[in-house]
Amino acid sequence: MVAARRVVVKVGSSSLTTAAGGLDADRVDALVDVLAKARGAREVVLVSSGAIAAGLAPLGLDRRPRDLARQQAAASVGQGLLVARYTASFARYGIRVGQVLLTSDDVSRRAHYRNAYRTLDQLLSMGALPVVNENDTVATDEIRFGDNDRLAALVAHLVRADLLVLLSDVDGLYDGDPRTPGARRIAEVRGPADLDGVSIGSAGRAGVGTGGMVTKVEAAGIAAGAGVPVVLTSAVHAADALAGRPTGTYFHRTGKRGADRLLWLAHASTPRGALRLDAGAVRAVTERGSSLLPAGLTAVEGAFVAGDPVDLVDESGHAVARGLVNFDATELPRLLGRSTRDLARELGPAYEREVVHRDDLVLLRP
Repeated sequence: MVAARRVVVKVGSSSLTTAAGGLDADRVDALVDVLAKARGAREVVLVSSGAIAAGLAPLGLDRRPRDLARQQAAASVGQGLLVARYTASFARYGIRVGQVLLTSDDVSRRAHYRNAYRTLDQLLSMGALPVVNENDTVATDEIRFGDNDRLAALVAHLVRADLLVLLSDVDGLYDGDPRTPGARRIAEVRGPADLDGVSIGSAGRAGVGTGGMVTKVEAAGIAAGAGVPVVLTSAVHAADALAGRPTGTYFHRTGKRGADRLLWLAHASTPRGALRLDAGAVRAVTERGSSLLPAGLTAVEGAFVAGDPVDLVDESGHAVARGLVNFDATELPRLLGRSTRDLARELGPAYEREVVHRDDLVLLRP
């Protein structure tokens, strides 16, 4: 942790706001004090929740709304307040901040991914501190994305971070409810086997966010599996985490770095439909690393357009892969089971291509 030169820090709504909504200036300043000090030895990217929570009080809402429209309205008001607060607080140290709002499409699609990476990398190279949040104002399915925990894991991979720090209102992962006498904090997690038998709670205590320990452990698994170690601790112990002092729960790397877009495609995208494959196509995709061709298709489900993510399912309906499709849903029925050579001869050269190219395809875990 001490040697980490690029760090992503994620902070949740409950660490920045009051339970009634509204930003807690003292909490924001305390976090900024820690990040500003840490930034002297490393680059820092901050993934911050809190936009919806910050917008509650100004809009006269006493709790987080359930309906999407009012969540988006609260995010619209709160995002400006959140970034303004960060801008003023970091200015005490002469640090500029840059706001980066993302949705899954911004990074799972090839061109959008390059733009997101270049923006974040350029901000860091120019000495600014990126403040990343999900674009809750326009997001639909993405607004329930796991309280930014998963987003933080994917951003850590995107910016090639050496460490991810997840800050919560609990000082680590416990083997049961931390409020229960006898519950033990788990200091290290070396792999999924270390979590066998661990009861992980699903709700935050403050009531202003959407995440809980489940989303944090899932995010830690994504990051660790992609080669980024993770520290999970409370916001009050952020300085210890960034200084490399023992705190919270440390998740060791369990895998190696892979393709950025494919990580987002697997963990951040929402499939717009499904393509049913015959047994031969399933083997070609999962065992030989082949592209999906029209000849292997047996059915099409959903309404999607070219470039959308879709699940590839086997004959029993189990999703074996996810990919970015090259055709609209309305085009595919007449292509089912046919060779690209025949399609090119009948419909033109534009149809002599893969339904899903192997470079835009990721296998899903069983």
